[in-house]
Amino acid sequence: MAEPIPIVKASGTLLRDADGHSYIDAISSWWVTLHGHAHPYIAQKIFEQASTLEQVIFAGFTHEPAIRLAERILEILPGQLSRVFYSDNGSTSTEVALKMSVQYWWNKGEGEKRNKILAFNNSYHGDTFGAMSVSDRSVFTMAFHDKLFEVIFLDAPESGSKTYDLPWDEIACFIYEPLVQGAGGMKMYNAGGLDQLIGLCQQHEVICIADEVMTGFGRTGKLFASAYLQHTPDIICLSKGLTGGTMPLSITACSAKVYEAFVQDDLLKTFFHGHSYTANPIACAAALASLDLLLKPECLHQIGNINRQHRSFMDKLQQSSHPVRNVRVLGTIIAFEIDRGKDEYLNNISTTITKKAMAQSVYLRPLGNTLYLMPPYCITEEELGKVYSVIMDILIELAG
Repeated sequence: MAEPIPIVKASGTLLRDADGHSYIDAISSWWVTLHGHAHPYIAQKIFEQASTLEQVIFAGFTHEPAIRLAERILEILPGQLSRVFYSDNGSTSTEVALKMSVQYWWNKGEGEKRNKILAFNNSYHGDTFGAMSVSDRSVFTMAFHDKLFEVIFLDAPESGSKTYDLPWDEIACFIYEPLVQGAGGMKMYNAGGLDQLIGLCQQHEVICIADEVMTGFGRTGKLFASAYLQHTPDIICLSKGLTGGTMPLSITACSAKVYEAFVQDDLLKTFFHGHSYTANPIACAAALASLDLLLKPECLHQIGNINRQHRSFMDKLQQSSHPVRNVRVLGTIIAFEIDRGKDEYLNNISTTITKKAMAQSVYLRPLGNTLYLMPPYCITEEELGKVYSVIMDILIELAG
């Protein structure tokens, strides 16, 4: 295994190591860095908040950054979501959503009946035990299979309507990554089929959970992937780009219907869940600053520019004789498979590609033989062009 490279500084799209080399961060440091590294506006807001209030227990207390962030997030989320629950990361946001959904039915006196969970094959929702349970049984979960709870798994929908033979009156909730299954290999699937399935779930009062930890904040071209659908979720999970990649923070936003099941005089129906750093004021300030940048017309325009460049590169790949297949684009994401070995996360072609790209000052981290780009929105046309050029060089070398 290669020794980790010490990164000592970063700015914009560039990571700089201790030896003075710089690398274009073409995957936004695991999909979190929306506006580039060390953005001065976010840094200033973090400094101002740290100088005023750095932390307070979020039980019996509240503070302005958390209130303002909740108000602003609810204004832009799809659907009729009305409440926000803060936690620390993507896994905890999905854990919170699952616990909310299961306890929703328990609070209504139907917990013994409505206790099954529906999810997609090839999904990934995090590394904590509940999140692993609703994720595909894969290399990520292999050591823990006998500890995970039972889930009904379906294939992600293809185009056209489909009939589902499911025990609807036993299902508590349905969790899904809308349109793109990230860690499962950037697999993109049909919006119409998902819309139909969500509609069926909601006809049967199944709580629908959109895991937008990766797809949120413009990654799919719209602010949220759920905005491509007519049927909106009862719960949305957010993290990664929430703070622009600067601080750990997550949100689980829910509808009034879900919230009201917990607002009762019976204290046993309280949602007993919390984290030491819930709604950390500095993290909330970073998220507010990131939202300021995201909602600027120039940022939304840049998201469109990245999509157009990706589509041009997709055409070039499809017309070439290079060993690639299934080239696909959605928003600022482009992905394709290298036709080498098995389609799996442990395909060691990923190590080869990373090494070759780093030698040309580009950081790529394929998911096995699935090579993808998800750059920060500040990437220039020239920088993205260089990334494409490096990929083409690598493909030529692999083909030879």
